[in-house]
Amino acid sequence: MTISAVVPLLNEEESLRELYRRLSENLNSEGSWEIIFIDDGSTDGSLEVLKNLHAEDPRVRVISFRKNYGKSAALNAGFDAAQGRYVITLDADLQDDPAEIPNLVSKLEEGFDLVSGWKRKRHDPISKTIPSRLFN
Repeated sequence: MTISAVVPLLNEEESLRELYRRLSENLNSEGSWEIIFIDDGSTDGSLEVLKNLHAEDPRVRVISFRKNYGKSAALNAGFDAAQGRYVITLDADLQDDPAEIPNLVSKLEEGFDLVSGWKRKRHDPISKTIPSRLFN
């Protein structure tokens, strides 16, 4: 297994199919891969969408928490389950661009131990922008 994409999520029903499409589109050029979605206690239809994606593509793996334990716990569960040589984390809200994966993998294959990306332009709603500016 070359790449494990670890995706923690909470109530992202609307974005999951598009995220899967964009991830698989970009991972297909990188060898063998898996996507591990960690549903952190969603109360919408996220888990049902994930189960359908898994039924359509066995490279999609689903971990489901009965209640919300937080992003750190979800990431830890994903890391424990990951089988890839490289592990990539992305948020499920499409703020992280899966098209950057080949660039990140390229740097890892050059010998870097860790590669990190950041958003140049965010598309957050005002409800996230104001608290972020106040506390970061």
